[in-house]
Amino acid sequence: MTGEDVEGLLRRLAPQVLGAVVRRYGQFDAAEDAVQEALLAAVMQWPHEGRPDSPRGWLITVAARRLTDMLRSEQSRREREGMVSTWALPEQWLAPAADRAASDAEAGTASDHDDSLILLFLCCHPALSPASQIALTLRAVGGLTTAEIARAFLVPEATMTRRITRAKQRIKDSRIPFGIPPAAERADRLAAVLHVLYLIFNEGYVSTSGPSLQRSDLSAEAIRLTRMVHRLLPDDTEVTGLLALMVLTDARRPARTAPDGEVIPMAEQDRSRWDAGAIAEGVALVSDALPRGRPGPYQLQAAIAAIHDESPSPEATDWPQIMALYELLMRMSDNPVVTLNHAVAAAMVHGPAAGLDLLGRLEADERIAEDHRLHAVRAHLLEMAGDHHGARESYQAAAGRTTSIPVQRYLYARAARLCDER
Repeated sequence: MTGEDVEGLLRRLAPQVLGAVVRRYGQFDAAEDAVQEALLAAVMQWPHEGRPDSPRGWLITVAARRLTDMLRSEQSRREREGMVSTWALPEQWLAPAADRAASDAEAGTASDHDDSLILLFLCCHPALSPASQIALTLRAVGGLTTAEIARAFLVPEATMTRRITRAKQRIKDSRIPFGIPPAAERADRLAAVLHVLYLIFNEGYVSTSGPSLQRSDLSAEAIRLTRMVHRLLPDDTEVTGLLALMVLTDARRPARTAPDGEVIPMAEQDRSRWDAGAIAEGVALVSDALPRGRPGPYQLQAAIAAIHDESPSPEATDWPQIMALYELLMRMSDNPVVTLNHAVAAAMVHGPAAGLDLLGRLEADERIAEDHRLHAVRAHLLEMAGDHHGARESYQAAAGRTTSIPVQRYLYARAARLCDER
């Protein structure tokens, strides 16, 4: 078993293992540390010793042993410091660790129960701020590193580490039971859950940094979890809309890169490589959701994705309808990325000058003024307008602001091509 195979398997299993350990033993913060140690042990052992018959059961066993050791060590420390009266190891941990681990191994082997969805709602506990909910879920359920989450939030890694640590402590202090929340509480947490899944998918579809444009394992995990939420809440149109958006967007993944990893923009993609089955599923989902009440932002984004996916060519794309949908989105929220995409649609309908005029309004928005996407869109529109010098400078500015190596190469290549055409 190669190291790459191990990494992919562990990413899929990590939230399941964490959910199982938290469900059986509680102690969310300690359980996450124990699971991380179990994952590290697997990385070290499996490539040489082979994958166990039940990888999930093996991980639960090791994590249970680590958790037992950690809690016993903490109890011993407190006893030495005379603090035993304020903290004691739960009675169930007094059984020998080997016995508990053996029980866990049996349970992990015999059951394929997946607690990922329960873990997802736990991470979106109302005791946490929205930012902490998202960060903790990306860490515990999405499997992103703290550094990746920090980049997504545009904060230093040390700041994100403290935020996640505090979030785990809040969950521990709240003593919330491990399970799907009742309907009255579920509605309050659902918006955060959907936003988290949206962010996980986006990180997989366009990685914020690193050598690859996309991380299909993250996108697949976001889709899997969203399907679980959809099965739980089949009548919620925004859940359906988010699933449709993910499926429709992911359908284009096979055509987004060349064999050497080079980025291929949508207008130049071979549309015969798009996943027709996924497109049909996504269109059916959004078509089912839209007539049932006032559409929300995920449904509108899914409708935009459906228009792109059903267009036989770039020239046949219904840009006026896309522009109108972005205008509806802009009325719902003050999101600069929506405004950026609306500018592109306006340029395709009314010409590049109209799009550039709209971009000018974003230059003072500190949320996106230094984002590479703003400069990349400006470069594209300037190129459409025939201003190759300005486009080249904007492509270079965009390339200098992204931490994604494939995107950076693509942007520099566009700038170089304009130099060659002079």
